Amino acid sequence: MNSQETVDSRIVDPARLPFAYADALNAGDAEAVLALFHQDATMRTFTGEVLGDREALRAETVNSIAAQARLTNKPRFTQIGGDTALIIVDWNLEATLPDGTRISPTGTTTAVARRSADGSWRFAVLHCQGTAGSPGWRTTELPADGR
Repeated sequence: MNSQETVDSRIVDPARLPFAYADALNAGDAEAVLALFHQDATMRTFTGEVLGDREALRAETVNSIAAQARLTNKPRFTQIGGDTALIIVDWNLEATLPDGTRISPTGTTTAVARRSADGSWRFAVLHCQGTAGSPGWRTTELPADGR
């Protein structure tokens, strides 16, 4: 996939957004990844960092591409209400850290997408740690007596 294909290909089904994201990231196309986000979108990365501007999203994308990231998504749930959609997918990522260490985090993303004026869908909120049990989430175990 190249940038021209992505720009010319509107995402008309919000359930397709995470897969377009994976395709663009895996192809190493930062511009195609960024085209999937509204201008005011936010993203919480799998490490827990919250990104709230285009340059931060661009930097995260470029870093992921440099790490030879390979993202795989598995659909879980999509619900549309008017011009807003809730999208939940399970994901696996393989990447190489700057020191050469290979990592393979997994998780469940919760995303909110909005329909644009042209009818296409884009991410408004992308939360890679979207459900309990995802990387970075902490659970507190209660003592046996429940207190």
